Amino acid sequence: MGQEETTINIPPRKVVKTLSVGQEVQGKVKRVTEFGAFVDIGVGRDGLVHISEMSTRRIAKASDVIKQGDTVTVWIKELDRDKNRISLSMIAPGTLTMRDLEEGMILRGKVTRLERYGAFVDIGVGRDGMLHVKEMGRGYVEKPEDVVKVGDEIQVEIVGIDHRRNRIDLSMKNLLPEPEQGPVAQPEQVARVPEEPLYDSSEDSFISPFELAFREASGKSRADKKRERRKKPRPWEFEEDEEDLIARTLAHHRKNV
Repeated sequence: MGQEETTINIPPRKVVKTLSVGQEVQGKVKRVTEFGAFVDIGVGRDGLVHISEMSTRRIAKASDVIKQGDTVTVWIKELDRDKNRISLSMIAPGTLTMRDLEEGMILRGKVTRLERYGAFVDIGVGRDGMLHVKEMGRGYVEKPEDVVKVGDEIQVEIVGIDHRRNRIDLSMKNLLPEPEQGPVAQPEQVARVPEEPLYDSSEDSFISPFELAFREASGKSRADKKRERRKKPRPWEFEEDEEDLIARTLAHHRKNV
């Protein structure tokens, strides 16, 4: 009832002339509701601080943050000239909130906690973002502590936002430098695989394809020629045959005399 009487008796121009968006003012909490609180800022018209403007963190009830009679610092968020309404915020202008986040944004944050599956990072919106271990590097990362530790200030990218669950997914790997690639071998640098030589088991030696073709053309292999050489009588074999022939001839001659 008192609120309606104030709206009727205070001319809209008074609010417009004395206030501006972004202005910082002091006020006293007059009434707390489920959706927010009404604050007297001394202009004859109470302003409304919505529950979403009471903290960067998500809160369940306005009474968890403020109560009737509290003196608070607030900022003018919006002015409705036609309806003579004042929207207030307890969050300073320029403060990043979860409503301001978008996928692809790059922010700096501080690692607040490590878990086996990743790390939690405070990016200044009242809600820590989740940096999964698979988003910590371009390659395989076994444990979060292999990359970051509590207290580290790191640069992260927002890759997912779930306003309903108040969840923020972060990544580091797209911000890391590209891995260096080794020199690409030129055609002339590619090592040529030598032709495997053929193996001649009969002589325990290697022969080239050219020599093999030559042998096939000649009709005789080196082994054949070697065996032929072995069949020829050696010089000392000639001498033994001749002496034996002479001995047999003399023996036959004596027998007949």
